[in-house]
Amino acid sequence: MTPSVVLRFVRRKPLGAIGGAIVLVLLVMALFADRIAPHPYDVSIRGARMRPPSAQFWMGTDNLSRDIWSRVVYGARISVTIGFATVAVATVMATAIGVSSAYLGGVYDLVMQRVVDAWMSFPALVVVLSLMAALGPGLANLILALSILGAASASRVIRGATLSVMENAYVEAARALGAGHLRIVLRYVLPNVMATILILATIGLGTVILAESGLSFLGFGIPAPYPSWGGMLSGSGRSFMYYAPWMALFPAAAISLAVFGFNMLGDALRDVLDPRLRGAGGLRG
Repeated sequence: MTPSVVLRFVRRKPLGAIGGAIVLVLLVMALFADRIAPHPYDVSIRGARMRPPSAQFWMGTDNLSRDIWSRVVYGARISVTIGFATVAVATVMATAIGVSSAYLGGVYDLVMQRVVDAWMSFPALVVVLSLMAALGPGLANLILALSILGAASASRVIRGATLSVMENAYVEAARALGAGHLRIVLRYVLPNVMATILILATIGLGTVILAESGLSFLGFGIPAPYPSWGGMLSGSGRSFMYYAPWMALFPAAAISLAVFGFNMLGDALRDVLDPRLRGAGGLRG
């Protein structure tokens, strides 16, 4: 992406640019948490129990004398890791289901869509809690549970985009020239639904981060002592909210900013990449 395109994006989509800046900050925090955090996330600082925010402790300390800023920084690593891994797995599953269902059609499409209907009919929270109760807490299990939940609705959107692409003349031309099914899907179908997939993935990141925080708050997320924003809100953050409100306010603010950033960036990318919306404010040139 050239600088001129970036400048046009910032000028025409200021909220999207702000969201992109927040996402960039999150990525930097996640990648360089060891260097950014002034203290280890699980080390108690002598004589610093429940200190309010100050020049020494930017976000104060908790009931175990741990630096909250350091724990928020390491929590960004958890949120970014779970967010991107979950969206990657869910996107692969949704793309495989949506594209194959639309391309093959017939009985296969009918069966797959009824499975997706049943999949989406269960309450999301019940499904995730049941999966986490069966699989147990842990990073891999949390990613798997959230991926299974998120793939269903995304597959519907990808299927619709694939059906639209298959109506184009170049797909029929490729078939007339003797192109195989795999070549048609990889060469003509997937590139033309990639914008939809990218938009779904970007918007889904905020949803996944919010879901992970909720599960961590309920005790089904990443086990202690590794910090998770939702886990910081639960337990001591909730117990000491009246005496040390910063223990809950800063993790909650981190969750809100992350969800806001991904949602604004996803909305802006949708306006830019969706051909139906380009005339209403997309980037040109």
